[in-house]
Amino acid sequence: MAAVKPKVELLNYSGEPEKIVALAAKLCYSNSSIGGLSENISKKSQAEFIEKLLSFGHTSPIEHISFTFGTEGVSRALLAQITRHRIASFSVQSQRYVSSEGFNYIIPRGIESLGREAVDKFVAQMDTIQGFYNEWQSLLDEAKGKGEASNEDARFVLPNAAETKFVLTLNARSLLNFFELRCCFRAQWEIREVAYLMLKHVKAVAPTIFKNAGPSCFSASCKEGKMSCGRVSEVKKLLSK
Repeated sequence: MAAVKPKVELLNYSGEPEKIVALAAKLCYSNSSIGGLSENISKKSQAEFIEKLLSFGHTSPIEHISFTFGTEGVSRALLAQITRHRIASFSVQSQRYVSSEGFNYIIPRGIESLGREAVDKFVAQMDTIQGFYNEWQSLLDEAKGKGEASNEDARFVLPNAAETKFVLTLNARSLLNFFELRCCFRAQWEIREVAYLMLKHVKAVAPTIFKNAGPSCFSASCKEGKMSCGRVSEVKKLLSK
């Protein structure tokens, strides 16, 4: 057992993403062949065109490109939140295969802020839960035999803090929506941290498309109204790095 931190890796993405977006968008207004259009687009940067496209709110062409992330060191609580983003594909590690040797877990920031004594108490509670899991696994093994059948019932005592791992794929339009909601300081801290890690990766490979990605206050005005966090300067500092 160990406390772990979020880790996000960009596993794959559409090749030449900004060229694909430009091609898809320009095809709507051109009588050129796809081959000829592709050749012309390759001759120069499409950054200015894509910026204009996005400023008009014409975002359907960016659905043609997708990004696949490998994510680990996150909690089952985060998994419950991120799967609300329905236009996405998920492959999630099953808790049927949680080992009796110990599950990893995430320590909430609020508990960390209380100091070492609070963290030690939380870790002790995780150890206790591991003991509960081992006990039920043993009892179920005796009744049902070793294997998945025991794990799938024993896992009911595991906490939301238990680590999970998943592979996630979204198209760029869904990602922009994800970043608007989850990079906001009103989002829960863990999914916000994952969102910023994801954003860092996609900015490196599609900088024009994700130039203004982030909460609404970064490029326009806050949409939270009276619920605004009032931390616009922090957002701009984070996203301008």
